[in-house]
Amino acid sequence: MATVRQWSGSEVRALREARRMSVREFAEHLGVSDRMVSKWEAGGKSIKPRPMNQAALDTSLDHAGEDARARFALLVDASVLAAIPEQASAPEIAHVRHPADGKLMALVDAGVYLSGPSDEPVWLPGFYIDVYPMTNADYSRFVEATGHQQPAHWPGGICPSELSNHPVVFVTWNDASDYARWADKSLPTSQQWEKTARGTRGSVYPWGNQRTPAKCNVREGGIGTTTPVGRYQSGTSVYGVYDLCGNVWEWCRTETTPGRYELKGSAFTSGFERATPSNFNDADASMFDDDTGFRCVVAADAMQALLTA
Repeated sequence: MATVRQWSGSEVRALREARRMSVREFAEHLGVSDRMVSKWEAGGKSIKPRPMNQAALDTSLDHAGEDARARFALLVDASVLAAIPEQASAPEIAHVRHPADGKLMALVDAGVYLSGPSDEPVWLPGFYIDVYPMTNADYSRFVEATGHQQPAHWPGGICPSELSNHPVVFVTWNDASDYARWADKSLPTSQQWEKTARGTRGSVYPWGNQRTPAKCNVREGGIGTTTPVGRYQSGTSVYGVYDLCGNVWEWCRTETTPGRYELKGSAFTSGFERATPSNFNDADASMFDDDTGFRCVVAADAMQALLTA
């Protein structure tokens, strides 16, 4: 396999032609304007796309079919190509504890990932995300510190010890947002959540492309309730993040219409077909149920500032 050392307009044209796309189709594929693609191609070797677009072009080449990659190699000067190891795009897992709530968080580096059912290249800044969904034990510390309303499934308002390591449920979007503010974090955007689940290569599921319901807590498993957040070790994403399919739906901060927000991940109540991370779901901010929880994120630069303070 090969990549391009640095893209210029000449390689842009070669990739578009190798993929047998029109300027309009290729622009939509990259998530840029037709005018930008035309400008790159007209500039030839003298024009270099910005880093985020270089990354999008890398991703496009990486996901091109074998025949398209072979055509591309014939169309470009071999000096612009560089061999890379097959595993070079697998991120190094980097976990740290957030100083405010003590939650373990994973670094998701800045860069392009493939977004949504149509696999559109999208660039995101780096961020840290909770390795596990918010547990009942995590949430109980917030409740004790702030006097916030307890979830409906806690008998007498006290977190049940047998559920301490299960995801907290019966939380509204506002409850989740209140926790995030208290912990100096935020809810993830739907794109941050999806990149965490799919990685940069656009895997169908966190563990790859294999349809394996046994790797997550969904309806097919017959459990019928939440499970401890560290149970499904074979179902983690490339960033070492758990429960991105199944167990509980997770609130995102992406608003779809006024007062409604995206949910990701599916739950123990969901069929496996709903667990695909690129799928869409949303709900009213006031909704709470026995299969809905959340996790949080922090911008990478903000986390570094916290860790070095």
